[in-house]
Amino acid sequence: MSAKDLKIVTVKSPQEITTKQKIPYFIGISKHTAGAKNISMNLVVIPPGATAQAHYHKDFETGIYVLEGEVETLYGEGLRHSVVNGPGDFIFIPPDLPHQPTNLSRDKPARAIVVRNDPNE
Repeated sequence: MSAKDLKIVTVKSPQEITTKQKIPYFIGISKHTAGAKNISMNLVVIPPGATAQAHYHKDFETGIYVLEGEVETLYGEGLRHSVVNGPGDFIFIPPDLPHQPTNLSRDKPARAIVVRNDPNE
């Protein structure tokens, strides 16, 4: 593809879905929305007091930037480890690592930008 064929893509009013982990997710940049080949970038919202189902992302990395809220993430084999993150924290989750985030607030949602090296995620 030549430089003259390239363009900037803006995704407005992202589509809301409910993830397999049962939390709201807003699709931002993906193969479908922007023609991305190697990344996806989305907004995740964890409702007050909610816990996502434990899960892992097969064969790809995840980067997270926390915008609002305080989230405890259990992780590792048997979810025996724990980390608490808040606004301004950058989080890296390696491929295949089981994890389960919980919003620690009972009255405010937690919001974060999620980036993965999979355009279909």
